[in-house]
Amino acid sequence: MSEEDYCTVVESVKPPKADGPPYAECVLCREPTEYPESYKGITLCPRCEWLEAQRSACSG
Repeated sequence: MSEEDYCTVVESVKPPKADGPPYAECVLCREPTEYPESYKGITLCPRCEWLEAQRSACSG
């Protein structure tokens, strides 16, 4: 495995964007997200998504 392969971000499946309220709560901060309340699974608000991306980014 090359260093480039190790640091490559793999596209992940995201829930569909909601057209309007009700919105799902962020599982970390409980703020409203961009996703519909009916979505089953983990949802993060834009701020927490950005923070998670920073935490999991390649530090190399």
